[in-house]
Amino acid sequence: MSSSFWGALGGGGLGFAIGGPLGALLGALAGHVLVDREGAIFGPPPRELVFTTGLVALAAKMARSDGVVTCDEITAFGRIVTVPPGEEERVQRLFDLAKQTSAGFEAYAGQIASAFRDEPALLEGVLDGLFLIAAADGAIHEAEYAYLREVGAIFGIAEADFARIEARHMRRPDDPYLVLGASREMGDDELKRHYRRLVAQNHPDREIARGLPQEAVAIATKRLSAINAAWDRISQERGLSRRLSHEPA
Repeated sequence: MSSSFWGALGGGGLGFAIGGPLGALLGALAGHVLVDREGAIFGPPPRELVFTTGLVALAAKMARSDGVVTCDEITAFGRIVTVPPGEEERVQRLFDLAKQTSAGFEAYAGQIASAFRDEPALLEGVLDGLFLIAAADGAIHEAEYAYLREVGAIFGIAEADFARIEARHMRRPDDPYLVLGASREMGDDELKRHYRRLVAQNHPDREIARGLPQEAVAIATKRLSAINAAWDRISQERGLSRRLSHEPA
């Protein structure tokens, strides 16, 4: 996890305060929120802080939506949100504060959508993370699904894109083409080019190069795994060569 996030959690990250409901959440935990007299933040909020705090807050609200947090979901949360040794208690407190706060999930989702309005891939990443947690126990329950759809709507994610994201989180998607956002009418060469572009766009190394937090990298790793699995099914159906993830895009 980025040092800025842990600096804020530790109470030493005044310069990273982000304002709004997410800033208030960190303020309740660390005892500070840096705002001016009009309630505006000083400078643009670091995206890694918005990404990680937003993911934790929305995951907590999702847990509240169905009233049950399973061991699998806790494990999945831990695989995405990397907690340094000794910080477990603070993360639990942050999760509990987000779950109990009077601010609704709409306020958190709205702030994330505003922060990432020019980077839709980051919004998709947050939704991907929530899907990973929800699906960890083998099924996305009705209340969780309704919650995810509402978050997606606030993020401005189109219906077709939501269906594509959802397909990535099925144990065995009915339509692997949907996972790739591809068409069965595509020829083999066109489909290969499309797959290569997806690999280049979703490779975890790209997230690292962009300076995104470990959470975004973990989500991208799982997303690429789903893309590769869908490609393997399609290539077997079409009699194509193995996945091309290591070929130049």
